Amino acid sequence: MFLFATLTEATQYVNFHDLMGENSEIAFSVFGLPIRWYALAYLAGIFLGYWYLLKLIAQPGAPMARRHADDLIFYAMLGIIIGGRLGYVLFYNLGAYLDDPIGIFRLWDGGMSLHGGTIGVLIAIWYMAKKDKLSFLRFCDYVACVVPFGLFLGRLANFVNGELWGRATTVPWAIIFPGSGTMDPRHPSQLYEAGLEGLLMMAILAFFFWRTDARYKPGFLFGMAAIIYGLSRFAVEFVREPDVQLGTLSWGLTMGQTLTVPMILIGVWLVATAKGRRQRVEPVAGIDSIA
Repeated sequence: MFLFATLTEATQYVNFHDLMGENSEIAFSVFGLPIRWYALAYLAGIFLGYWYLLKLIAQPGAPMARRHADDLIFYAMLGIIIGGRLGYVLFYNLGAYLDDPIGIFRLWDGGMSLHGGTIGVLIAIWYMAKKDKLSFLRFCDYVACVVPFGLFLGRLANFVNGELWGRATTVPWAIIFPGSGTMDPRHPSQLYEAGLEGLLMMAILAFFFWRTDARYKPGFLFGMAAIIYGLSRFAVEFVREPDVQLGTLSWGLTMGQTLTVPMILIGVWLVATAKGRRQRVEPVAGIDSIA
């Protein structure tokens, strides 16, 4: 009887509401105004990334000075918010927003695209590089190294919010997400992405930056980040529930997978050609130069 009871208990999947409680998306309130975990994740990711970026540019041969890192915070934040929102509108739910254009501005209702945010940040970097006559690719290399902070915290916020859940499964660690509309146990795909897009990418890029000469090969670190994110997202999409308004597209992939394909191809090209772009690197600040 004890063994039977133990096996029965082992098949009881955790309910998300029992784990995180009701209204889990709200961290706390200030004078009645709810402060959401997602907003805190954005802010924490940006400021942790800024702190780490300062560590990176303190090394010899940096492609930017402290003043450029300070400016980047403002431009990157604009790129993330505007690009992420427009990306979601265009890639994931264009029909609904054509019917309700004002809904585009209701950011508190949710709906951000990482692919769109990436494009927004790239435009911000391009603008800064052009304005200050900096190397666009080397700028991207350094920014790529700090991106995992935001990805990791953002995916944790997705989990805490009980959103972007995985497909139904019977794996022992599955979780029941009542917000999905069913009581089927599902993959906690948000945590898979936090580990792959956040921790794994952070570890690999840190190794290449600190232990190799990769940062002197323009485009290498940026390309590696694109490959790691692209492959991770493509793989996780197989166990992540597709967006209800899109489902699996007619060519057999989800929208998330479709958008990562060009990212992977560009990343492979950047890594493969990075050695040929290596040149003598003169620092923006400091006295050291790297051959």
